[in-house]
Amino acid sequence: MPRTVDLRTEIPGPKSREIVARKERVVADAKSLLTPIVLDHAHGCVVTDVDGNTFLDWSGGIGCLNVGHTNAAVSEALHAQIDRFLHTDFTIVPYESYVELAERITARSPISGPNKAAFFNSGAEAVENAVKIARHATGRPAVIAFDRAFHGRTLMAMSLTSKQHPYKAGMGPFAPEVYRAPYPYPYRWEGDDPAGEALDALRRMLVTHVAPESVAAIIFEPVQGEGGFVVPPAEWVQGLREIATEHGIVLICDEVQSGYGRTGKLFAVEHFGIEPDLITIAKSMAAGVPISGVFGRAELMDAAPDSSIGGTFVGSPLGCVAGLAVLDEIDSKGLLARGTETGERIRGRFEEWAARHENIGEVRGLGPMLAVEFVTDRSSKAPAPEIASAVLEHALGAGLILLKAGIHGNCVRVLVSLVATDEQIDEALDIFGAAVEAAVGASSLATTAG
Repeated sequence: MPRTVDLRTEIPGPKSREIVARKERVVADAKSLLTPIVLDHAHGCVVTDVDGNTFLDWSGGIGCLNVGHTNAAVSEALHAQIDRFLHTDFTIVPYESYVELAERITARSPISGPNKAAFFNSGAEAVENAVKIARHATGRPAVIAFDRAFHGRTLMAMSLTSKQHPYKAGMGPFAPEVYRAPYPYPYRWEGDDPAGEALDALRRMLVTHVAPESVAAIIFEPVQGEGGFVVPPAEWVQGLREIATEHGIVLICDEVQSGYGRTGKLFAVEHFGIEPDLITIAKSMAAGVPISGVFGRAELMDAAPDSSIGGTFVGSPLGCVAGLAVLDEIDSKGLLARGTETGERIRGRFEEWAARHENIGEVRGLGPMLAVEFVTDRSSKAPAPEIASAVLEHALGAGLILLKAGIHGNCVRVLVSLVATDEQIDEALDIFGAAVEAAVGASSLATTAG
């Protein structure tokens, strides 16, 4: 099979460098660039820059492209919608695609009983509105979130987010009545029982930090995204459900990054054998078109009074038709099963590398939502962000786009589109593996020299 990667210039090429130089003059410095290449066009898991260099993309628009760049069915739906209308605000002049998307999503809900949905623009907006719904439903103010959580960068979402730099430092004061509990990270947990000890800590919090009758919601990620693709024990997730039920607390499952097949199931919470009360979605639900949502138990969704949740552009017609096309693609192309196969293929190679390299502390994840955590050595487990950064640099130079994750930036995560072929996956893994060899070798030499 011919290779997908085709590098025709140095990376970045001259046209990319010229556009990035223009960017530096007019775009806020906060918008730094992970990859200094400028996109021209993309399809599936392949992107081509303005210099004609072709790369394999395992960043997936930070998890927005589970059905791939410029998916044909999504593009067709968008083109058809553009000629009909672009905007009314659903609450002013409604449109059927919004209703149909709500029907389709609630029909696939892992939450039993009547479900309803509402749509927004971004993952952060979905989180903000889920909290508002929970507060209206319970009449309570407090929200419990967890260590290493990432829920967004608007005020409430940022308050719920755990990582200080770059998301929170200097951004206070934050929203009040937010409490943080430990999230079990089995690889780094110091005790013998991550699930039980984390649940005990949460129960103590309800005695020493906030009264349970004051807690509106517990919000958690079934697999932590920015936190390092950390998978909690099933017993912990089940314990959250029990605690929430015991105290009448709304359990919100944040599936913004883990949803839409990223773990081999439509929603990651399906791996854990519980039903949350509300689920937030965004990212891959419309293949890169901005739209997000909250769905769940109808009596909770209906607790928010008229016009208390919404916004001018929320649930846009383009987002809705793209969202319908994405669900069609997931079903017609068997992308959930394909995701599971892809995850097994990638994990196998990752585990081979881990068996050879002391600097790989752990390989973890669910389905194709996988990560490699780099450490200075396995005995200390000290984070090695410099190795992760070197892996990204070597991979990009060879034609593969990767992203880091984790509080210390020492994890490299997989967000490859589920439509990638076996040949494309193997090619990317060859590049990834060579980047690991180069980064770990350089790190070992530096350690020896030091």
